[in-house]
Amino acid sequence: MTADLLLALDEGTTSARAIAFDLKGHEVATHAVRIAQNNPEPAWVEQDANQIRAATLAAARAVLAQVGSARVAAIGLTNQRETIVFWDALTHEPLAPAIVWQDRRGAGLCAQIVAAGDEPAIQARTGLVVDAYFSASKIAWALANWPAVRAAADKGTLRIGTVDSWLLWTLTGGQVHATDATNASRTLLMDLARCEWDADLCARFGVPRAALPRITDSAGPLGTATLLGHLPITGCAGDQQAALIGHACLMPGQAKATYGTGAFLLAHAGTVPPVSRHRL
Repeated sequence: MTADLLLALDEGTTSARAIAFDLKGHEVATHAVRIAQNNPEPAWVEQDANQIRAATLAAARAVLAQVGSARVAAIGLTNQRETIVFWDALTHEPLAPAIVWQDRRGAGLCAQIVAAGDEPAIQARTGLVVDAYFSASKIAWALANWPAVRAAADKGTLRIGTVDSWLLWTLTGGQVHATDATNASRTLLMDLARCEWDADLCARFGVPRAALPRITDSAGPLGTATLLGHLPITGCAGDQQAALIGHACLMPGQAKATYGTGAFLLAHAGTVPPVSRHRL
């Protein structure tokens, strides 16, 4: 049987969706599974990483049951950005709830950094303003407030990643701890010029570098989904960047807006990162 389909796994804020496309981009089969959100405190938003894992696998398996895994040439991942997951490398189990991108518990730390006058230097390095929206302050909060996360960090078994990293780890049976540059760029920890974790920023937020995934390109051989019939995973991008690519905004100046749980405008800026005077 000819492998004539691509399987897209889209783990969003409220659902996990799997879609099989033919090589002309036509949808062949789709399945979605809802994911719950929890609000234990005002402005806190959490999800169960186990539910994220189970929902993604259930959606993928439902589509594979419809089309047959032999027809799937490769898998691509896209995901809610900035949401951060904490798990143990030995047990492969989450150590705490996932802290969702909407969560504001890191706002106090971000305010301290801004008050200290450090924001311009951090923005120059990362392309981002200092805000609790991004992952770094969420990680710092978890290390300071969740004993299981801190204990795993001290033992060297802690793994930290955005949802794409959690799914790459899950799908490959723990063989791959990686993230692509689009997701890494949303953590407030990546040097935008080098596409590498920045040692000074990791230290500033108290994030153990060894717990972070390696940063890869968005396309290429990322791993093998052993839980889905040994299918190759060859694409990964944060949801908004994936939408930009999907709308073929491949030339500088082209832009797209999407409307879902949030509203986002992304533009292709070319090879030189622009410097915003308006906190973009």
